[in-house]
Amino acid sequence: MFRMTPQILRNFFSGPATRAYPRQVRRPFPATRGRLVNDIAQCNFCGVCAKKCPSACIDVDRHLYRWSFAPHICIGCGVCVEVCPRGCLHQEPATGPPAVRKERVVMDGESKPSE
Repeated sequence: MFRMTPQILRNFFSGPATRAYPRQVRRPFPATRGRLVNDIAQCNFCGVCAKKCPSACIDVDRHLYRWSFAPHICIGCGVCVEVCPRGCLHQEPATGPPAVRKERVVMDGESKPSE
């Protein structure tokens, strides 16, 4: 017991070992894959991202020009970003805020002339 006393006193009088998340947010590490973002103005709704996504969290409706994404299902692998032929998908280095409900991100675009 007496051998542990100095360590117990150090722990008792030192600061906390953890952060008060979400009030204190750590900066992301370099090259972190985080939140998926789509530049809907560049998207041609080809559906390649939805086909290649291993977690099937992306849905593309070519007829309604709608792209939707379930962030609570996404594993952040970045496959969709790599296979996007238009380069409209990218990942921000920060993750999203804590979620209370499972909601989909739905984006509506405009029709594009075929290229």
